[in-house]
Amino acid sequence: MGLYQRPDSDLFWISYLDTSGRRVRESTKSTDLETAQRILDDKKGRLARGEELLPRVDKVTYEEAREDLLTYYRVHGTRDVAEAEGRLAHLDPYFTGTRIARIGPAEVEAYAQHRQQAEAANATINRELATLSKMLRLASERGKLLRVPVIKKLREADPRSGFVSRQEFDSIVKHLPVELAAGALIAFTFGWRKAEVFGLQRRQLDLQAGTLRLDPGKTKNREGRPVHLTPELRTVLAAQVVRVEALERKLGRVIPELLPHLSGRHAGLRVADLRKTWGRACRKASRPGILFHDLRRSAVRNLEAAGVSRSVAMKITGHKTEAVYRRYAIVSDADLAQAAQKLAARG
Repeated sequence: MGLYQRPDSDLFWISYLDTSGRRVRESTKSTDLETAQRILDDKKGRLARGEELLPRVDKVTYEEAREDLLTYYRVHGTRDVAEAEGRLAHLDPYFTGTRIARIGPAEVEAYAQHRQQAEAANATINRELATLSKMLRLASERGKLLRVPVIKKLREADPRSGFVSRQEFDSIVKHLPVELAAGALIAFTFGWRKAEVFGLQRRQLDLQAGTLRLDPGKTKNREGRPVHLTPELRTVLAAQVVRVEALERKLGRVIPELLPHLSGRHAGLRVADLRKTWGRACRKASRPGILFHDLRRSAVRNLEAAGVSRSVAMKITGHKTEAVYRRYAIVSDADLAQAAQKLAARG
């Protein structure tokens, strides 16, 4: 069994005896020595185990593995398909047309470098690599890939410690459309994630009972989450329902969303991306750099300051583990200064 190049080609070829003793020569379809060696090693391992070698395995493309992954998510519901498609949107241009047998550590590292050059954060790249890793593991389970490459994660930045005071929050949301301001208030009050907030439908709001709920399977931890509204939120969401009902009459169709766009060309549609609008509002409020996700951190801090028990607070915010929750229980300089004042008062 060997690896070689023909005089008229830069491609690497492999030669081996199959399980019947027949000499087989195959092109690896690669000019990369490391990739070719990996293909040869895979065949060596399978022959040593007495497995029959099927040429099909080395011809499975990224596109086929991609569709298998999306089908798996749709059938099993273990991952939000839209979220997976968002990550695949970055993987697709780089790997489309590639045979998955050729995707190894070197190719993965090159992809990570490509994304870093596009100024993607390491945390974002890691989420994309996790999707790629799941795709390759699934292909292996289905006999379409001989060996799953080791995909090493990048070092991520330390968790953000940003949070928003009530005064800062008010200064930001006054520059937002009313539907986005209502969604921001939900996030600031209960610590719900952006996708959870703007995925809400009107049926999940019960103004008479004063409750709002997230359905099981629609949250990151797959668990349902009911909460009781504060008086402020009850008033704000009641006004939002009136606005959506008026928009329904104007458009002549049913709008199931609680927080759809109320104007413009997207009127009546779900809010998909508010980064630009949110960033503009923060700049107008002289608070550039604040993320919508900082509202979640702020909610945790506010719940802690209000004396809400940790077990109840975690039910509200949807944190599965206390370790992650504690990471969000941020202490500000103002908190530390207040502690010093309390100590001084005791003295």
